[in-house]
Amino acid sequence: MKQSILIFLLFIISCEDAKEEICIDESKINPDAACPEIFDPVLGCDEQIYSNSCEAEKNGVRFWTDIE
Repeated sequence: MKQSILIFLLFIISCEDAKEEICIDESKINPDAACPEIFDPVLGCDEQIYSNSCEAEKNGVRFWTDIE
């Protein structure tokens, strides 16, 4: 019984980690998307700097932070 609980907990933890690691959604990549030429840089979860959030989105980046 203890082994079953331990395995279950490890499974739950590993699933949560996998969700957090998904940075790029390949289904959202759209190189033809039109973005404004506004320089408002963001740092993507892939550690790349994009000129604005639209540029990050069109490259499939799911999470970013503003750079000040």
